[in-house]
Amino acid sequence: MLRDITLGQFFPGNTVVHKLDPRIKLLLTIVYIVALFIAKGLSSYILMIIVLLTCITLSKINPKAALKGVRPIIIVIMFTVILNLFMSGGTPLVEFWGLTITKEGLASAVFMAVRLILLIVGTLLLTFTTSPMALTDGIEAMLNPLKKIKLPVHELAMMMSIALRFIPALIEETDKIMSAQKARGASFDTGGLIKRAKAILPLIIPLFISAIRRSDELATAMESRCYHGGEGRTRMKTLKTASRDWLALSFGAIILAAVILLNRYLVIWI
Repeated sequence: MLRDITLGQFFPGNTVVHKLDPRIKLLLTIVYIVALFIAKGLSSYILMIIVLLTCITLSKINPKAALKGVRPIIIVIMFTVILNLFMSGGTPLVEFWGLTITKEGLASAVFMAVRLILLIVGTLLLTFTTSPMALTDGIEAMLNPLKKIKLPVHELAMMMSIALRFIPALIEETDKIMSAQKARGASFDTGGLIKRAKAILPLIIPLFISAIRRSDELATAMESRCYHGGEGRTRMKTLKTASRDWLALSFGAIILAAVILLNRYLVIWI
């Protein structure tokens, strides 16, 4: 399960998606999320699936690596599907044990599951194709207008980047602790839910100690390199938008417009 968590991982590459300006990729991710949440009916979701598959193909990311990010929250997806399946009114299809599955509830459950999967994979594609430093620079550039109200934009962007970067490191540390506990006779895969929860408790303290130690080492390393925030700092790489960035942003706007038009003129339900 731990190896299935891919959030925060970066896969270096030389594709057109990797080369996009991080600011443009952040904007495209926002446009993608908006389009996904306003999508209605089969035609809109087919379009969003085609867009996502196209982006994965262009980025040359292994689809299996992208789908791994869905596994850790499969329980959340199933719970959401069940709620939509039984809590929606409409034309009854099946009745059992006092519960009724309606046509509208079935359509809502299917679309909600597809929406969550597309949302997870699409947002993971941002971290897969953007290095932590580029992502930090992009977030800071996007939040620059907030400096006028004295908001510490650089520090906020740095914290978000460090948090994303720490996820794979903490997952690796957890895996090491679990292996050490198993070597001492601990079992994490047997027994009921309560027994498994109790087995995880011995992992929490060493994991917290490791996280605090890593953060202390990082703070010491930043201080030893005279890090004092973003004021007066220069960058090794200056963000510049190219023609491909504007083309990608135009493509995102076209997709959003297409979803709106499909919602209005071609809504096809299951």
